[in-house]
Amino acid sequence: MHSYPAKPLSILTPLLLGATPVIAQTAPAPAPAASEAPIIVTGRGLDDAPGDRAFDVVTIDRDRILQSGSNRLESMLADVAGLQQFRRSDSRSANPTSQGITLRGLGGNAASRTLLLLDGVPQTDPFGGWVAFPAYATGRLGRVRVTRGGGSGYQGPGALAGTIELDSATPDQLSPVDLYAAYGSRDSVDAQGAASLVRPGGFATIAGAYTRGDGFIPTIAAQRGPVDRPAPFEQASGAIRGVASITPDTEVQMNVSAFTDRRERGIAFTANQSEGADASIRLVGRGRWGWSALAYLQTRAFASSFAAINAARTTATQTLDQYNTPATGLGARLEVAPPIGEQVALRLGADIRDVSGKTQELYTFVAGLPTRRREAGGASRTAGLFADGSVEAGALTLTAGGRVDGWQIRGGMLAERTLATSVVLTDARFADRSGTEWTGRAGLAFRPADPVTLRVAGYRGWRLPTLNELYRPFRVGADATAANPDLNPEHLTGVEGGIDLTPLPGVRVSATYFYNRLTDAIANVTAGTGPGTFPGVGFVAAGGTYRVRRNLDAVRAHGFELDGRWTRGPLLARASWSHTNARVEGSGPAAALDDLRPAQTPRDQVSGTLGYTQGRAALTATVRHVARQFDDDQNSRTLAAATTVDAFASLPLTPTLAVEARAENIGDETVETGFSGAGIVERAVPRTLWIGLRYRL
Repeated sequence: MHSYPAKPLSILTPLLLGATPVIAQTAPAPAPAASEAPIIVTGRGLDDAPGDRAFDVVTIDRDRILQSGSNRLESMLADVAGLQQFRRSDSRSANPTSQGITLRGLGGNAASRTLLLLDGVPQTDPFGGWVAFPAYATGRLGRVRVTRGGGSGYQGPGALAGTIELDSATPDQLSPVDLYAAYGSRDSVDAQGAASLVRPGGFATIAGAYTRGDGFIPTIAAQRGPVDRPAPFEQASGAIRGVASITPDTEVQMNVSAFTDRRERGIAFTANQSEGADASIRLVGRGRWGWSALAYLQTRAFASSFAAINAARTTATQTLDQYNTPATGLGARLEVAPPIGEQVALRLGADIRDVSGKTQELYTFVAGLPTRRREAGGASRTAGLFADGSVEAGALTLTAGGRVDGWQIRGGMLAERTLATSVVLTDARFADRSGTEWTGRAGLAFRPADPVTLRVAGYRGWRLPTLNELYRPFRVGADATAANPDLNPEHLTGVEGGIDLTPLPGVRVSATYFYNRLTDAIANVTAGTGPGTFPGVGFVAAGGTYRVRRNLDAVRAHGFELDGRWTRGPLLARASWSHTNARVEGSGPAAALDDLRPAQTPRDQVSGTLGYTQGRAALTATVRHVARQFDDDQNSRTLAAATTVDAFASLPLTPTLAVEARAENIGDETVETGFSGAGIVERAVPRTLWIGLRYRL
């Protein structure tokens, strides 16, 4: 039996899941009269902007989503080289707060520097900016579209390093009934199911997923002690969405989803739990004036516990009980596409997002019991106006867009008191702050001949610090990091140029060179070592490091990205390579970091896939390589390079039933993810094998 936090987390109203690209095709229905126009229901928003061809865009299709070795979204995203989480571990063993995503070697501290959308709705945690990957069952997704770079465009603020758009699967992709169940290594279970109902003028889908496992021991074998044990996990999610036509040119899209996620970090007192519920409604008009109106609600709750381990790894002592971190996100978006001309596309609109949350935790444990309580949190809001347009003039496409955003940080507080006597130790109220940000992007795509497209783009984006960065201290093993309520927003300026080639049918090659400079980059800066008591975190044990979130002068990154795809009949090959030279510019308290690499930033990432698909029979193999990287800001702890191989195979037994086999990390490579305490190395998932059945009606 495995224990998880006993305290239940309260989740408010369900919230989002967005809409998806679909054309609802119905079975036998009366043919419309000659005077009637057919009603087309798509389940998605306005069309992709024509000007996007000026940027570095990679698309992952439905077949690839379903044919990954792990059947998990974060692993599948690794097909796009340069797209990475803060740490290498996935959502079965990582602390959820380490799962921010970024691109182009800009580093991070668990908050995402990439804008993640599901059917147009922002997806990162309202409090911390990380991603709850178990909320996204891969069977529900129809397409993933990654735009590297690009700054802040019409999608919203926060797209410093790029934008990831998730589209829900359409009814034609889902099948009326699709059921999958598999059994894997370490007594693991993975199950998903989806159903769709299509009728004239609309459709509805329902999907769910459940996975669990006994887990592996995160600490590498050579350094384990009696305290080390497997890290179990249990995760579930569900979603319902419906799309209906309310006039011949207007449809309504409604979405509700929820998830729960329980994990342990392989040590006593290191369990964590996340829960969330989302809901959204979107109206889309497709008449002469295109328009879209979206409103959404997100609720999240998070709990986590931390432990200190003695040098011999024989005992673990609880040091922190972050028993609840509730958060809420509210947002709305309105955009219109006026009819200017066939060669001109224009979007005008406004959006707003308001988030609030706080951490509640018990700390300073004595004889196994907490003696103090801390509460810290606040709220923030961004509201923006945007315009984005493109002009197609023969072989030339010009695009330009801009945003003006007003932001506000308010209600920041930190309160600490003793449990026994309720004596107030800290009662801080931080000043409200506000500001205005002007950002934009522009690009050009030129097609001198059918097989060649040349492109160049420039952009400026920004990101507001998360409530987690501003107010919540945290621990990883013996290390502790203090929050900073005075953090400034991050700003990125970048340029890029590239070429897209389609020299032969079924062949596409893209190459991009980029230069990005991220000013006021938020990083965890080393400020001391244990043992000792430090502001904002309390006691740090021997072997532990004390860090503070600070704004660095800048992080500059330049490099290139190569992507290729080849298809011929049932055969497929994909490849992606990202090479990034990233350096910190630091002064003052961060002067020691000047010209060092950002933490958790490899120089090279490579992904390659070979596949064969014939009907429902399929076989794919994927090789991924990540170069060495540093675990810390001072570049003193090196994580070794790692190369892994995943595989997938599907063999149909009947027209509706197929057996599927999956394999992760076939060579059982030790993938180092970070250091916990004095030189203790943690690893990502070892070799994992799956065998299962899929029923598809």
